[in-house]
Amino acid sequence: MNLGTVGTGWITAAFIEAAKLSGKLNLTAVYSRTEEKAQELAHTYNAAHYFSDLEEMAKSSVIEAVYIASPNSVHFEQALTFLKNKKHVICEKPIFSNPAELEIAYQTAEENGVYLFEAIRNIHTPNFHILKEKIDLAGNLRSAMLPYIQYSSRYDAFLRGENPNIFTSNFSGGALVDLGVYPLYLAVGLFGEPKRIAYTPVILSSGVDGSGTLLLEYQDFVCTILCSKISHSVMPCEIHGEKGTFVLEDAAPISEIKFIDSHTKESTILSVAQEDKNMVYECINIAEIIETKDDNGYEKLKDMSKIVLRVTEEARKQNNIVFGVER
Repeated sequence: MNLGTVGTGWITAAFIEAAKLSGKLNLTAVYSRTEEKAQELAHTYNAAHYFSDLEEMAKSSVIEAVYIASPNSVHFEQALTFLKNKKHVICEKPIFSNPAELEIAYQTAEENGVYLFEAIRNIHTPNFHILKEKIDLAGNLRSAMLPYIQYSSRYDAFLRGENPNIFTSNFSGGALVDLGVYPLYLAVGLFGEPKRIAYTPVILSSGVDGSGTLLLEYQDFVCTILCSKISHSVMPCEIHGEKGTFVLEDAAPISEIKFIDSHTKESTILSVAQEDKNMVYECINIAEIIETKDDNGYEKLKDMSKIVLRVTEEARKQNNIVFGVER
């Protein structure tokens, strides 16, 4: 399937490498706002075509699908441009700023006979599927602690008085939507939609959260998600049940899973080795859904994206975090 990309950051380069490794996606075009940068990207990634006009790229026959990794606030308009031109869209997390945008985009995709996906790597990995399959080993779940705490080099720029996209409300930034979505997707994938949520953030002067604690209330337990772009931690993720505990080295890409029996205290490694270019798994899964018209698989991913975006919107509303696109 011929692929185009929108975005110039490291995440685009990582996706392109994973796409090549998948054997399912063939990079044919790249986009940048300036022709000079677009040409440079095409040369770097060996793409046959480059564009500096998004509409022209969307109308082009040289791509069948596009990967969007631009600033969060422009995801929606860019995605609509491609969907209306009957191109499949893979949009980097967070897919959009709010659920209203998501519903419009899904409707547009359906009207044009194409698919819309949120690119979120951890739920496609072999180790996520192993964890989901083995979760009953823990018995009745009683708590979970899922951190994603990673100091951002762009916070240094913010402290110098600059306005990096991810730390501004105008570009729909903040710790929860940028990093917190990884453990949130993990929780939704394993436990489903929570009954209630509560979010306590550290609000920066720009009006977005630099870090925060998100509580997800389920029937018999609470899942605690810690996210931060202004501090760092090496704390693992844990899921606690009456029969045992799962210890995950990380929420994304879930590189190791250990199960510790509550009674014997014996530990068992359940995880398998995964590709270093771990975005390859989402590339394969997404491409196969498109190729086989796997509407069941597609609906499952849609449901997860909807739940995650509902949770992040409610968390923002609780704390008066308003994105520029919503003003």
